[in-house]
Amino acid sequence: MNATNTLPSHISPSKTSLTVTHVLAQLLERLEHSKVPVDPVQYRSIVTHLVNEFGDVSPGEGLRTLLDNHPAAAQVYENLNYAVAGLCRSPLDISLAAERLAKEAIKSAMRKSTEGPANGKS
Repeated sequence: MNATNTLPSHISPSKTSLTVTHVLAQLLERLEHSKVPVDPVQYRSIVTHLVNEFGDVSPGEGLRTLLDNHPAAAQVYENLNYAVAGLCRSPLDISLAAERLAKEAIKSAMRKSTEGPANGKS
């Protein structure tokens, strides 16, 4: 008798083939650079499918190469993994500059809210 290891139906094995992920990444890139307006439903559908694919793919050199070649897909991937990896695919100097600007904007907004209207003007 041959025993087959099967996963429960709610758990899917990691994929090593990136064919579908690659096609979706290409589509997303085309939509991002389209000179004509893109249907938001179509855009959302492609991103949703890409998110689902990212949930099933195995990390590795193939995925890294795909993300290096498709910036829009890389941004989706980074956003999905932000909680555990932060801005893992963004260049450090850009990430630090963004953080510095965000802190300055927050401080400025806090100062303005405590100062009230300047010179009695609204």
